[in-house]
Amino acid sequence: MKDNSFTAVLEIIGINPFVFVPDEILDSIFIAAGKDKSPIPVKGTVNGKEFKQNLMKYLGEWRLYVNLLMLKNSPKRIGETIEVSIEYDASDRSISIHPKLDEAIKASPVATKNFENLIPSRKNELIRYINNLKTDSSIERNIGKIIRHLHGETDFFGKRIN
Repeated sequence: MKDNSFTAVLEIIGINPFVFVPDEILDSIFIAAGKDKSPIPVKGTVNGKEFKQNLMKYLGEWRLYVNLLMLKNSPKRIGETIEVSIEYDASDRSISIHPKLDEAIKASPVATKNFENLIPSRKNELIRYINNLKTDSSIERNIGKIIRHLHGETDFFGKRIN
């Protein structure tokens, strides 16, 4: 693989710091990924610190969003030139659904249908949320909230089904 390293000025759109990836590097990532549709999983380094992220196309431009885990105080560093290396990440990023959440969803045809219709990032958001809870009582309580959400009865994280 050729060297996919570059320097870029950290910019911001809304509240999201990002860098533009040079076209020749984008082209090599598209070839490795076998697609040029967003999102594309990538990995690399920012100022020597390793990251895993998705390359996203927004407003017609491909961007590598630089979050606080990738670059400390990134929102306060707008205008700074950073060193980036990036490549396609073919690793499996799937996460396992908590068995209790899986069981609760499968127990309800409405919840099953609505869960299957969610976009992948929304499914993962719900799965990660439950997987990161520590106590059985908080797991049970929040699974109940998710099921009510999937039935269209309540918002979850301020979001509605649709």
